[in-house]
Amino acid sequence: MNKKTTLTAYGLGSFFCNDLQKIRDNAPLVHNVTNFVVMNNTANALLAIGASPVMAHAAEEVAEMSALSSALVINIGTLSREWVDAMALAMTAAKDKGIPIIFDPVGIGATVFRTQSCLTLIDQISPTVIRGNASEIMALNGNSVQTKGVDSSAAASDAESAALALAQKYACVVTVSGAVDLITDGNNKFQVRNGNPMMPKVTGLGCTATALVGAFCAVNDNALAATTHAMTVMGICGEIAAGKSAGPGTLQVHLIDAFYNLTNEQIASHWARKGMCNQRIRRVWPCHYGSVETYSDSTSYQ
Repeated sequence: MNKKTTLTAYGLGSFFCNDLQKIRDNAPLVHNVTNFVVMNNTANALLAIGASPVMAHAAEEVAEMSALSSALVINIGTLSREWVDAMALAMTAAKDKGIPIIFDPVGIGATVFRTQSCLTLIDQISPTVIRGNASEIMALNGNSVQTKGVDSSAAASDAESAALALAQKYACVVTVSGAVDLITDGNNKFQVRNGNPMMPKVTGLGCTATALVGAFCAVNDNALAATTHAMTVMGICGEIAAGKSAGPGTLQVHLIDAFYNLTNEQIASHWARKGMCNQRIRRVWPCHYGSVETYSDSTSYQ
């Protein structure tokens, strides 16, 4: 598909398509201070979806780079003291400019240094979005959790109360990745049911999801909506890629192609089949596929 092809919008899928079209039309610069393991993969994913990635982590330039960008993604996967200092500088610059900050606390809870570094960073400057697996979100909230390196030992549903608490504490959106993704801003929550069981077998796909959130937040000021769109697109493209893959090796290749070739027809088809469940905290609403939910405390979902 030509990247400049306009995505015709219909139903709730129109909001997904609108954001995707804005990314493809504007190629927002997404500054990633991320880990060595995933730099290449996340850069290619951002390029394929239509964004413009930059991977800069030197303390001497991160503030300038963030000031030039439309979103900042912080990922602590291979952190060091020097990187933590650079992350703080980048987050300060992003806050001063008013661009969204996406924070991925990779492996928090595994070591004291990793945990303290995360808490120091987000206590100083609240991120716009926090994305992690269930164990990471629970550890970030101070819950006792059994960690397994950077992998989760818990389901996303186990981290729901922790996600809600963090969203309210930091006035941000919190995303818990899992077989069913959970996204909440402390008042509303969404469950994204797209994805494929093969996806956790490819290293760094959670980090790729975090980078996509950065791209979507760069074009949509509604962080809850932008994050939900990004996580749904991640899941849909995972399904498309898995359908063409013999295993994790080819899944990674087909996933990049799926980002690049994604159409609104694919979004509508995969979303309607598995869907996105919209729930009001303490008041569960059923899914209404192809329609727009209007909240009592906001004008509309966009």
